[in-house]
Amino acid sequence: MTPLDETISAIRPADRDAMARAREHQDRLTKPRGALGALEDVAVRLAGVAGVCPPPMPTPAALAIFAADHGVHAQGVSPWPQEVTTQMVANFLAGGAVANAFAASAGASVTVVDVGVASDLPAAPGLRARKVAYGTADLSLGPAMTADQAAAALAVGVETARELIEGGARCLITGDMGIANTTASAALICAYTGREAAEVTGRGTGIDDATHQHKIGVVRRALEANRLRETDGFAPERRDDALRALASVGGLEHAAIAGFILAAAAARVPVILDGVIAGSAALAAVALAPAAASYCVAGHRSAEPGHAATLDHLGLRPLVDLELRLGEGTGGLLAHPLVSAAVRVMHEVATFDSAGVTDKER
Repeated sequence: MTPLDETISAIRPADRDAMARAREHQDRLTKPRGALGALEDVAVRLAGVAGVCPPPMPTPAALAIFAADHGVHAQGVSPWPQEVTTQMVANFLAGGAVANAFAASAGASVTVVDVGVASDLPAAPGLRARKVAYGTADLSLGPAMTADQAAAALAVGVETARELIEGGARCLITGDMGIANTTASAALICAYTGREAAEVTGRGTGIDDATHQHKIGVVRRALEANRLRETDGFAPERRDDALRALASVGGLEHAAIAGFILAAAAARVPVILDGVIAGSAALAAVALAPAAASYCVAGHRSAEPGHAATLDHLGLRPLVDLELRLGEGTGGLLAHPLVSAAVRVMHEVATFDSAGVTDKER
């Protein structure tokens, strides 16, 4: 068995009995039923993840930032030079990025994984050198990755999740870094959801109207070049096609995040998704193992239009909507205290019976 096969075979559906017990417990707590809204749903989801009620606290949390470069950058889809990927990896390692500040606030560890940066990175504490390739090929001209490269990047994600969980993490958070990766994300979203490029392609780190229209055209060309439409006989629910889509228009960090999600699900550990890059990677993970969707929590709704389409396809409700479009794991980190609070309620809030409070339902 490959690491991917082994991981997928270990994924089980969320525990429905534990979820039912969690919902019943919520209804007995000293508050009006449903008064905590989406937080009640989060607590129930995490009970299904762990298979127990109340679910364990999702702490400590671990953020993994997967970094990689993209050949499609040559098409002029981003105003940022490609070397910014390398520079931002150094910034993460020095503790100077927004993700570092948010991780410190959430009490989460930060691990940076070089899965495909286009330059050689010096060894540094907190950096895992797992480079599969020096970036991807130009997805608008043909496959971004070979099948072997995509499989290797998936395995990097699986390995990273396993190591963090073995190190004590009880909640994983997805992070990413890669100039031009919103272009690859849009192409993945089109492939897995059937949406049109104009509907899901956003402005990324900030582009003008002309560049935005050009970016939409690049995404369309990528889908055509790689034959990823239903009219081509493409069907993402087939495992071979799901993997082909990931290799054809995804990035090395997308594949790694997909593996990361799958390994979290196999270990029955919740994973908080960040924005559009994580969401598009989750589409790949769920295409390979549909039960993996139950192990994901949508940290936030990105300002990128493709993210709303992604969350709708995955059936996930975002916890916050702050018009973020940074990536790095920032939205997932902001959501982690909310996830923790939802679970803490299950452990610490009294029931009507134990507190001697009259339940209006009686």
